Amino acid sequence: MKHQSPNKIDFARTLRHQPTKGEHRLWLHIRNRQCGGLKFRRQHAIGPYIVDFACIETKLIVELDGPSHVGRLDYDERRTSYLEQLGFRVLRFAAEDIAENLSGTLDTIHAAALERQQVGTKQP
Repeated sequence: MKHQSPNKIDFARTLRHQPTKGEHRLWLHIRNRQCGGLKFRRQHAIGPYIVDFACIETKLIVELDGPSHVGRLDYDERRTSYLEQLGFRVLRFAAEDIAENLSGTLDTIHAAALERQQVGTKQP
């Protein structure tokens, strides 16, 4: 993977300081290895994209789709395809999922992370 440009890193840093309500709420529950002992990064640059949350160890990405994603289906599909080609699994949640079913969202993220962890540790 190429090194990130300073502009991309600066933009990711700006996004970390201006989270949406859903991003902030989810981050409070997955930061500091609270989700299965896994380290998640927020607003992390991968290639030309900045993802909401990434667990590099398991190659799991969590995206929250709020109002900024309306009308961007093609962009989101290209982005997901690119990330999947790099071996990442992308989970997408609507912002309402965090507000209305945080526990279920966290369970889904944890289960996906465990699955990715187990797949990564299997010997051929």
